[in-house]
Amino acid sequence: MAIPSVGGGYQFNDGNSNEVKLSVAAAPVTATSSATLTVAQLTNGIILGSPGSSAAAYTLPLAADLDAALGNAHPGSTFDFTVINVDGSSSGVITMTTNTGWTIGSAGSQGLMTIAATAGTVRSFRARKTGEGAWSLYAIS
Repeated sequence: MAIPSVGGGYQFNDGNSNEVKLSVAAAPVTATSSATLTVAQLTNGIILGSPGSSAAAYTLPLAADLDAALGNAHPGSTFDFTVINVDGSSSGVITMTTNTGWTIGSAGSQGLMTIAATAGTVRSFRARKTGEGAWSLYAIS
């Protein structure tokens, strides 16, 4: 018996491997001036940053809070998120900053943690669990 292919879109394990792969995602979240991001904002996947005419620091949530929300995460688990600077101000640079339990880079092996002040500038990050209450952040684009 053939597996029916109705409606278009590939859903993992349903047998329609020649169709587009679909997933479900929440609407992007926003952050404005300097703020401590919530776990919900970080795990949403897309943060629309609007720092205005001055530089903004987006502080990561506590690593322990991330552990509490992601109970099935184990060392080596990762997730990615993207920050888009939606402002066009020449001063509106966004910088990702650390919080308790995080290791982030300033350059080199973990990448720069800044998103340029040009509207539409995008930077993607990967968060990686390194231990209990311990995460590392990497700039991946």
